[in-house]
Amino acid sequence: MLVTGATGRVGRVVIDQLLDAGVPVRALTRRSEAAATLPAKAEVFVGDLTVPESLDPALSGAGAVFLVWTAPPQAAEAVVERLAAHVRRVVFLSSPHQTPHPLFQQPNSMAVLHAGIERLIAATGLESTIIRPGMFASNSLAWWAPAIRAGEVVRWPYNASESAPVDDRDIAAVAARTLYQGGYVGGDYVLTGPESLTQAAQVDVIGDALGRRIAFEEIAPDEFRSLWESTVPSSAVDMLLAAWSAAVGQPAYITTAVADILGTAPRTFRQWAVDHAIAFTEGS
Repeated sequence: MLVTGATGRVGRVVIDQLLDAGVPVRALTRRSEAAATLPAKAEVFVGDLTVPESLDPALSGAGAVFLVWTAPPQAAEAVVERLAAHVRRVVFLSSPHQTPHPLFQQPNSMAVLHAGIERLIAATGLESTIIRPGMFASNSLAWWAPAIRAGEVVRWPYNASESAPVDDRDIAAVAARTLYQGGYVGGDYVLTGPESLTQAAQVDVIGDALGRRIAFEEIAPDEFRSLWESTVPSSAVDMLLAAWSAAVGQPAYITTAVADILGTAPRTFRQWAVDHAIAFTEGS
């Protein structure tokens, strides 16, 4: 099994899951020095999605690929053609852009990219499985951890916007299971956590995990945009603001896909927060 995005927050855990199941693993990384961060049992290949021919050594003899897209859109067609020439199956980490819920139906360039790659995969005849995580629980590290570590107020828009954060470990476990076990070809799975929580409630849960109250202050969208425009592309800021606005007062879309595939209930956001509490105090 070849895992792309091998050092990312999902791909890295997929590697562990596959090795734990006794499945031989190949890891694709863009930098050779990243090999030191990967398990010794994983066979590491250096390759770049923007240079499709660089993938050939990793793909030769592989049976299936976990595809995490981390490159510009224009590279996708050549990469998917390369996959189809070497392997039988692909599990693609996509997004819930087809899901009829306001949170996922706002203009979103990433959704457009994912939909295009899905069409390319379908056109090749590859056996495919599509997994579509909703809001990642780990997003809260990028969003709120800096203020929490500094003991500051979390200043954020749309405190009443609801989502069902899914634990990255559950996403990875589903990806691994659908890679090495039969029965998932043609599957299309939206992955969510088990409960709908407002953004303010998620901050409260993190506070509970840390044993202290975290102050939360709602700010206007324009103020959020001005605070984040220097670190996040404006298109991403616009997408997030539109999604959060649309989800205010709307219970999150929740599925049973994680439990259906793994046979165990998905982790709650509280479990995730407890397990990652140190990242909110000392950094990751």
